[in-house]
Amino acid sequence: MISLGIEGTAHTLGVGIVSEENVLSNITDSYCSDGGIHPREAADHHASVIGKIMENSLSEAGIKKEDIDLISFSMGPGLGPCLRIVASAARSLSINLNIPIIGVNHCVAHIEIGRFITGAKDPVTLYVSGGNTQILAYAEKKYRVFGETLDIGIGNMQDTFGRELEIGFPCGKEIDLLANKGQNYLELPYSIKGMDFSFSGLLTESIKKLKTNRQEDVTFSIMETAYSLVVEASERAMSHTEKNELLLTGGVASSKRLKDMCSLMCLERDAAFFIPPPSLCRDNGAMIAYQGLLEYTNGRRMKIEETVIKQKWRTDEVEVNWI
Repeated sequence: MISLGIEGTAHTLGVGIVSEENVLSNITDSYCSDGGIHPREAADHHASVIGKIMENSLSEAGIKKEDIDLISFSMGPGLGPCLRIVASAARSLSINLNIPIIGVNHCVAHIEIGRFITGAKDPVTLYVSGGNTQILAYAEKKYRVFGETLDIGIGNMQDTFGRELEIGFPCGKEIDLLANKGQNYLELPYSIKGMDFSFSGLLTESIKKLKTNRQEDVTFSIMETAYSLVVEASERAMSHTEKNELLLTGGVASSKRLKDMCSLMCLERDAAFFIPPPSLCRDNGAMIAYQGLLEYTNGRRMKIEETVIKQKWRTDEVEVNWI
């Protein structure tokens, strides 16, 4: 069975195609700006590139539209204008090709593509992205949230700080380069309670310190603190759940420093550490295609009228019927 997935929850429009055994293609195009995400502009970007991205994905997979058995799309959570573009395109394809459609949860898709690609069986997942930062693990037919940000996502914090440095959006690579040049750690708020954490105070204080300190040192300090928060909380979740696997995913998972910190923590716990390749960590269509395929082959069905977007669809609201 072949599933085509369309991702478009935020700044990235992605189209991926998967079979039950392999990722056949995974093409993305991202909206960029000088001032963060403007939802309507991002949606306009998605609408303007989706046709070409779909053509490229079909070409890379070596198939035609008629070979597709299932249409999957990111139904939420995300930015309303972006989600509506994707949902409309998915419905159109489903109707025109007369094939089933499945709307999936973006966050759950990150977990499942990670399990599929890496072979992780029952991990604690550290999910780090622009809009979300959560620590998740499977329990009693759902992915339960054992810890999460109480205000903004780590990627949102990073992008806001990047704007203070007059770095365009998205700014992950540039932030990492600056952080690598830092030499002095500056004391910053370290806000954690149990397995929940907060980034807004860290962000505010870091912006203040830019007035009297080197950009490189402040950037190193803010990211070192943020990464320490989520790794500490992940270790607590692993201890609490008695699971011995950690899966790292989401756009911020591309940070070498975060990967190194997770790897060291797992090494000290004698636990396994898994991370998908960067193309499957960031927002992408292949993860949506795989999630739709997973749910469909386990009995889930969806009518066109049920494909209404869910902007605030929490990870722990999804009934997991495939484990």
